[in-house]
Amino acid sequence: DDIFAGKTVALFAVPGAFTPTCSARHLPGFKDNREALAGKGVDTIACVSVNDAFVMGAWADSQGIGKDDILMLADGNGDFTRQIGLELDAKGFGMGERSQRYSMLVKDGVVEQLNIEQGGEFKVSSAEHLLAQL
Repeated sequence: DDIFAGKTVALFAVPGAFTPTCSARHLPGFKDNREALAGKGVDTIACVSVNDAFVMGAWADSQGIGKDDILMLADGNGDFTRQIGLELDAKGFGMGERSQRYSMLVKDGVVEQLNIEQGGEFKVSSAEHLLAQL
């Protein structure tokens, strides 16, 4: 509730911090489009991954993400991800249970847009796609 109450939040999820697409395109896309998203009424940009808080912090540091840029959310046990039904079995890749790649726009706790990637794609969950939906 603290994150979503009374706010417009662009939330995106990645299968794993430090993974290639997540580090090269997904997180940087939201960093690069912060001001444009804010201009369209987004109060907070948040990134969630099934990783621990230390990994998320190190990933943010490695990407030059400041505390006021993107809220980095650790879903260490995958509880949030399972509760919203967007878990991904990545055991075949040695990654265990992870999150599907998606983006969503949440206004005052209500999901208004949900963009879930199919397979290993990176299209509809991008910052640019979400921005076009605003």
